[in-house]
Amino acid sequence: MIVTRQQCEDIEMRTLAPYALKARESRGRHYPEPDDAFRTAFQRDRDRILHTTAFRRLEYKTQVFVNYEGDYYRTRLTHTLEVAQIGRTIAQALGANETLVETICMAHDLGHSPFGHAGEDILNLLMQDHGGFDHNLQTYRIVTELEERYPGWPGLNLTHETLEGIEKHESKYDRSSSLHYDPTTRGSLEAQIANAADEVAYNTHDLDDGLRAELLMPDQVETLAIWQRVRRGVGLTDTHFDEMVRHRLIRHLLGMEIEDMIHATHHRLQEARVDSVAALQHLPTNVIGCSAELVALNNELKDFLFVNLYRHYRVVRMSVKAKRVLRELFEAYTGEPAQLPSEIQKKIESRGLHRAVADYIAGMTDRFALQEHERLFDPMTRP
Repeated sequence: MIVTRQQCEDIEMRTLAPYALKARESRGRHYPEPDDAFRTAFQRDRDRILHTTAFRRLEYKTQVFVNYEGDYYRTRLTHTLEVAQIGRTIAQALGANETLVETICMAHDLGHSPFGHAGEDILNLLMQDHGGFDHNLQTYRIVTELEERYPGWPGLNLTHETLEGIEKHESKYDRSSSLHYDPTTRGSLEAQIANAADEVAYNTHDLDDGLRAELLMPDQVETLAIWQRVRRGVGLTDTHFDEMVRHRLIRHLLGMEIEDMIHATHHRLQEARVDSVAALQHLPTNVIGCSAELVALNNELKDFLFVNLYRHYRVVRMSVKAKRVLRELFEAYTGEPAQLPSEIQKKIESRGLHRAVADYIAGMTDRFALQEHERLFDPMTRP
């Protein structure tokens, strides 16, 4: 049996919720292309993102822990895959377009600079007189301009729905720009799911990595109401804590977050009587999210992580080092552009010196940035 694109689209039309985006109803691409014989438009978008240089580099870009600190800590790549898995689960349960959710999730961190938010902060500061730097906007530029893979157009020529979902990415730490899409409308349900999946992933997984690294200690976490609820959920009554216990607790926490979000979102959809994509995007608030009870518990967790993990002295020390490395790279390149690789020098005329340098640095992995810094500043290292 062969399943064609038309049959895949038929399945979407029959099975997805009325407020879900369907590939057959896509508003298309900026540069028209023939349809694929077997893949829907959103499946093609997903595959194009997967094959980008920017996606591969996520393997060596970090979340909280720098890559050389250990192979078992999460990177931008493993985080992205976990976000996509969470997003698919939520999408399937709510009747949303699972493929589009996965596509947006796969793209959401492409624009991150090396060294996590520390890298973004210093690049934004260095670029403040030249348009600033924001990883959401950088992601959009990567998929519409910077990735050069097709002779007929810049970027990946993704569908309208994927691009809007990428641009309207938002979370507690990320803001939506909406420069190219209607700022008066909300993101699609698929975009909202991707945003929520990102937040669920980094909360639970940063907690997991913090405990693994022993920057967070079990007795600290025991003070959290959400942790006590998780312990009750798995039936733990003693204070014993080891790797298996941590796995059980984090797994239960993740499942609890996802299940609560599915039920709370379904209730809001029913309450608002949403019957179309347009109706959902014109609601006064997003529909995706947890119940009020779990939101309060999650806020306590986020505040705890900020104080005890993100501001832990070891993390702060690494952030300061990272900012110093990127600042010195930026100043070296802008002070003497001839130090840039020839292919980057060619971009200066069209992008301007500072934007070309920022693009180059943002595309670096943690490892490459450290190596490049050594090549530029260590006289004993070969240029």
